Amino acid sequence: MKILLTNDDGYNAPGILALYEILKPHHQVILIAPDREKSAVGHGITLNTPIRINKINVTPGDEVYAVSGTPADCIKLGLFELCTTPPDLVISGINPGSNTGININYSGTVAAAREAAFNGILSMAVSIFRTENTIDFQGMAQFVAQLADKIHDYRLPAGTFLNINAPGIPIDEVKGVKITRQASNNVSKHFDKRTDPKNRPYYWYGTINSVNGEADTDVKALSQNYISITPIQCDITDYKTLTELESLQLP
Repeated sequence: MKILLTNDDGYNAPGILALYEILKPHHQVILIAPDREKSAVGHGITLNTPIRINKINVTPGDEVYAVSGTPADCIKLGLFELCTTPPDLVISGINPGSNTGININYSGTVAAAREAAFNGILSMAVSIFRTENTIDFQGMAQFVAQLADKIHDYRLPAGTFLNINAPGIPIDEVKGVKITRQASNNVSKHFDKRTDPKNRPYYWYGTINSVNGEADTDVKALSQNYISITPIQCDITDYKTLTELESLQLP
């Protein structure tokens, strides 16, 4: 397969490098990612400053590119500037920190996979829940490589991509895989208020609530040490309300 890799942590982040090293012996792999961390930029694109691409010399034959823009910029440039033919698959990750529930709306990792799906490319976003343990990037990369081979034969509906999250434990301790829906209650609502040396207040985002009692959600699966796979669709139209509005006699 021809695989395009990206992330929101930078081209030299351990998660994307683990994927690159495992995939490149068996596939044509192009790595195009931000030149620095771009976490929580959502689906932003760069409009008011130029975007620069630098090829990184790793080993002969490698295709690794650092981009001054966002994860969505990376996908656009990868698809329409670097690739002479479309890739078979786009993988965004592996992100150190889960992207579940409401938080997928803020995630640059998820946005890159969504951008690929916008353009008709099979794609997945991959993340690992962050704990005090060492993150098993290599183990998760092996899982993703196996999943990539399997999912390539199953064509997802147009405009749908996979959001994959693993618990923060070694891959051989994971209990299995659960197909889940997006949770709805793990958005951060708390701020840590502090005071600077000039007695002015400033704020850090507080702890994000990661508890969800509904058994079929991504958050719950992670809490039970399962890998969560959630199909996400790009079309966010509320078709039920659309039909109801059409029946109203609006001015």
